[in-house]
Amino acid sequence: MSSAAEQEAVAGGRAAGEWRPAAVAHGTRRAVPPPGPAVWPGAPTPLGARFRTGPDGVAGTNFALWAGGAEAVELCLFDGPGPHGRETRVRLTELTHEIWHGFVPGVMPGQRYGYRVHGRWDPWTGARWNPAKLLLDPYARAVDGEFRLPPEVYGHVRDWPDQSVADTVRDERDSAPHVPKGVVVHDDAGADDEWAHDRRPKTPWADSVIYELHVRGFTRLHPDIPPALRGTYAGLAHPAAIEHLVKLGVTAVELLPVHQFAHEDHLLRRGLRNYWGYNSIGYFAPHAAYAASGTAGQQVGEFKRMVRALHAAGIEVVLDVVYNHTAEANELGPTLSLRGIDNRGYYRLTPDARRYADYTGCGNTLHVVQPHVLRLITDSLRYWVTEMGVDGFRFDLAAALARSMHDVDMLSPFLAVIAQDPVLRRVKLIAEPWDVGSGGYQVGAFPPLWTEWNDRYRDTVRDFWRHALPDVREMGYRLSGSSDLYAWGGRRPYASVNFVTAHDGFTLRDLVSYERKHNEANGEANRDGTNDNRSANHGVEGETGDEDVRALRRRQLRNLMTTLLLSTGVPMLVAGDEMGRTQRGNNNAYCQDNEIGWLDWGLLEEPGWQALFQLTSRLIGLRHRHPVLRRRAFFSGRAHSADGLRDLAWFTPRGTEMTEGDWYAPAATLGMYLSGRDIPGRDERGAAIVDDSFLAVLHAGEGPVDFELPGPPWATRYDVVVDTSREDQSGAPGTGHRAGTAITVPARSVLLLRVAA
Repeated sequence: MSSAAEQEAVAGGRAAGEWRPAAVAHGTRRAVPPPGPAVWPGAPTPLGARFRTGPDGVAGTNFALWAGGAEAVELCLFDGPGPHGRETRVRLTELTHEIWHGFVPGVMPGQRYGYRVHGRWDPWTGARWNPAKLLLDPYARAVDGEFRLPPEVYGHVRDWPDQSVADTVRDERDSAPHVPKGVVVHDDAGADDEWAHDRRPKTPWADSVIYELHVRGFTRLHPDIPPALRGTYAGLAHPAAIEHLVKLGVTAVELLPVHQFAHEDHLLRRGLRNYWGYNSIGYFAPHAAYAASGTAGQQVGEFKRMVRALHAAGIEVVLDVVYNHTAEANELGPTLSLRGIDNRGYYRLTPDARRYADYTGCGNTLHVVQPHVLRLITDSLRYWVTEMGVDGFRFDLAAALARSMHDVDMLSPFLAVIAQDPVLRRVKLIAEPWDVGSGGYQVGAFPPLWTEWNDRYRDTVRDFWRHALPDVREMGYRLSGSSDLYAWGGRRPYASVNFVTAHDGFTLRDLVSYERKHNEANGEANRDGTNDNRSANHGVEGETGDEDVRALRRRQLRNLMTTLLLSTGVPMLVAGDEMGRTQRGNNNAYCQDNEIGWLDWGLLEEPGWQALFQLTSRLIGLRHRHPVLRRRAFFSGRAHSADGLRDLAWFTPRGTEMTEGDWYAPAATLGMYLSGRDIPGRDERGAAIVDDSFLAVLHAGEGPVDFELPGPPWATRYDVVVDTSREDQSGAPGTGHRAGTAITVPARSVLLLRVAA
């Protein structure tokens, strides 16, 4: 191409109203198909493709797409065999409030479709319309096919000689053969959608125990699930999967992203895939690859059946959702949906409009301040609650959603809309309270209704058990509900979602087995993943045959798990931590769709890991039976009776209450007394809540310590309930001790004692 032609390409499309490319850099456009079926005006609402009966009783589908600034919209229908099939295009001519719409008679459920949107190509002003690219409907209820990322799916010419302006040269090759299609779904699924028989558990926040799991990874290797169902929604609904959850005692599963997502180009080039799913492209569609029943709409019914099966077992379903960014990445990313519909309308752009404001670390950020973007997100959330049956959401990088124009704003449109929405304000709302932008760290700042992942809890507990805290002040706050973070604005202790591990980072077993990350399998020369692991390998890096080291590691696992489940707040476990799952030291297994990322169910056959599972189940059972371990209000620390007994007290190994100086002194031992006599609130019938009282002794020292048990008014006698120094807990419960006597607490252990009546 000549220099003049290059300049024309780079500057192309500047004239207002012109959507013809300035230059064709690669290939030619597919021939425009012949005229398609008749299109009736239809309606601008609801958005998406909705099958219904139209005028005169004619069945068909109403299509409605918001595309602000677009000059024309073509609906593309695909029929016939193969992943692509025969394409028929129909022009949507009705335009109402920037919504292009039309009713197409005869289009039935199962029909595959997409859009081509025409408009200016002017990246300098943020305009990136390109009708050569088939676009996924943001409201598609199901998606058929998988995203591949050859050059044809990019709106710009990827291999343009001058890469500094490559994103400004429009690519004219047709992307339709290389991208999945939306699928028309019948919303009234008849007998398959019998929500009348579904009963939501509605577990109160204070009573919740969350279990973070991956639909595919949790079931992929389960020996009692039929092979055809492993790795699918149907696999998670299988009795064998649900039996494990029920035995463990969790009340909710938090599913890693199940919105339709795409794999990043850099992973595909290395022969890897996005395993976790934090790369969403379809906010209404269950990820098709997790369906055993088919991808022509069957995945919707399969997901609903999974939810009903979990509800029947008393387990809520919480979705990890990624509304902060999409799979289209930055200006060098593919054109799959929103970029080609209205780039300026959907994404936050930098002042020069050519590039993207990135508060997520993923290349782009959705512009949630825009009404139509806010509508997309809230319509999606309501859909998953009202039609798919889910019970709540964990919002990835929630601070990015709370930004107004630039700064995080707790009065932002997103948070305000959620607070007043009659559907969404009633479900569980969990914030990951940070993003990667300036001022993005917002732990403790979200308003009432919201709970938060408390990373300060994670860091403090990890540091305590590797004996790395300068004193125990921070530990005291974290064990008792983090009142320093959440005791404001009517928030409660259950605003804190306590966790020691999550999907990103080491597993619990790896946390006590590795001091350095080992992410070589990710293909990034071990550069990815955090270096701030706060872990300890106890003398050997990685797996070892040294039984003393292995026994110490298992004890530390018991300590971490016991601490988590005795802490005030909402505990969250990661699937497999209860049975010693390992990722072989990989602390960023986002692309490991293999044995590194999957649960190894064979671990339960090993006595040590079976013992950990039994302890975890027993501790969860203790929480369920004892309201003092799941308080609905913060501790006061004040005496409520003449004998001086307080609802919460802290003790030194000398059996004396902690003084201010004790809090500031280096210490490896902490005693926490929880009174069951002073629990605020009433039960469902208005009666006072009375429970047992407990003393928990946490000792992180490398040697044993003598601990004097507090006497009256705290207790006259104590019975041991849990002793983490013992792998076999069967002999620990019932061991009694008189108050005022000193007991030996073994090195690196937790003792939980019940005050005897």
